[in-house]
Amino acid sequence: MALKKAGKIVIGSAVGGGILYAVHTNDYDLNSLGIVRFGRAAVCVSKVAWDYNRTLYSGNLDSNSKEYLMEKSKVHKRSAERLLELCKVNGGAFIKVGQHIGALEYLLPIEYVETMRVLHSKAPQSPLDDIMKVMRTDLNKEPEEIFEAIDPEPLGAASLAQVHKAKLKDGTTVAVKVQHPLVKAHSLVDMKTMELLVRLVAWTFPEFQFEWLVEEMKKNLPLELDFRCEGENAERVRRTFSCFPWLKVPQIYWDLTTDRVLTMEFMEGGQVNDVEYMKENNISPKDISRKLGDLYSEMIFVQGYVHCDPHPGNVLVQSAGNGNARIVLLDHGLYLTLGDRFRCTYSKFWLSILNADLKQIEKYGEELGVGELFGLFACMVTGRSWNSILSGIDKQKMSSQEQNEIQADASKYLVQIADVLNRVPREMLLIFKTNDLLRSIEYALKTQHSMSSFITMSRCCVRSVYLEKLKKCNSKWCFVKTSASEKWCQFKLTLYQLYLLILFSPIGSLLRLRS
Repeated sequence: MALKKAGKIVIGSAVGGGILYAVHTNDYDLNSLGIVRFGRAAVCVSKVAWDYNRTLYSGNLDSNSKEYLMEKSKVHKRSAERLLELCKVNGGAFIKVGQHIGALEYLLPIEYVETMRVLHSKAPQSPLDDIMKVMRTDLNKEPEEIFEAIDPEPLGAASLAQVHKAKLKDGTTVAVKVQHPLVKAHSLVDMKTMELLVRLVAWTFPEFQFEWLVEEMKKNLPLELDFRCEGENAERVRRTFSCFPWLKVPQIYWDLTTDRVLTMEFMEGGQVNDVEYMKENNISPKDISRKLGDLYSEMIFVQGYVHCDPHPGNVLVQSAGNGNARIVLLDHGLYLTLGDRFRCTYSKFWLSILNADLKQIEKYGEELGVGELFGLFACMVTGRSWNSILSGIDKQKMSSQEQNEIQADASKYLVQIADVLNRVPREMLLIFKTNDLLRSIEYALKTQHSMSSFITMSRCCVRSVYLEKLKKCNSKWCFVKTSASEKWCQFKLTLYQLYLLILFSPIGSLLRLRS
């Protein structure tokens, strides 16, 4: 009996001592303990689940009534605010997930999107002393030996790191991205926590399947936590898209770069959604929107190498004089590489949407794994209503009524949307996020009604499809015939572009009114 009691005391002392040591090594920060972070997340998710169950699943409200819809909006808002607070307190991977939710404007209820969107610009900062410790450890030198000066106020703080402006000893101005000290240490526990809680929610509410969100984080987070990968991505994107002279990517200082510190060329500019900055610097929002469309169409449909975090803080604009403008692409931590088969099928799916070809939409929707939900999938991809897709999304501009309808449907069809997200190839998840971030930029610039983006996209889709056909050619005649067929398709697109220019010109508007 005495032995048993002594054993319990030893085990208890070991556990308690381990906890005290962990707290001591992290400056007595309780938030550094995995059990504390897990407990906080478990309590938050339990409150959210209880609130939904009490408000919407108690059977007291008719699911078709106005009162039910009002209560559903309120519970969405309450739950989003609880999750936002959890993300802020736990930080790191939790903020990353919150940012992902805040980017899915056309896929998730608007209450979640609007609440979480704040994390794109107001992520918590680490104290300068902690940042200096990381630099000292990783660069094996005192920061004062490398830098003449470091701006104590960060240029920006994100979920995994923050960026400081600094000056090297030779006077060169650089931007230094430094990882938050405990992000990497917390990442494994945080991901396991999220995985467990998401599975618990799926078990409690079988209709809500959000495993896809955790799967993506598990795959991408380790890559984003290694800043050397980000440096390599930056160099690759500069080479791959050198055909765009207006695209600028910061140079990397490899001798001052590690897995937690990234030193790069400092580039100035206004955020891509800052319309006032554009006015002051004689930059055309339409020109910026067109260039972004050109870049991302080339990335997704032709090169299959996609920058997946184009929120406004990562895309700057600069004046190049004479009304010309440059785009500066920052934060190269998250890239998506698309396989040829997926890229070609996705291109065909987009072409079928642009042609309003219902049979082809269904065919390629099934090839992309969504089965009978191909219609909803098409709406999610385009950010347009099904009626607009059937009529031709390149033939009519989105109205405010259609926009409101889409946002209402995101809440109405939440279960079906979650089903689509679980069915599609994993590549689609980041494409959805990228599409929604680009759409939010278009709305900020008021260029969402531009039809030129559809022409650019169509041209890139055609190139993608015909590049795959050319790869399969085994004779010179096949190569010539396929090349000629592609040129004919591109010529027809040019004619159609002229038609649209006339259709949406003042003359075209007058003719439509008369008819």
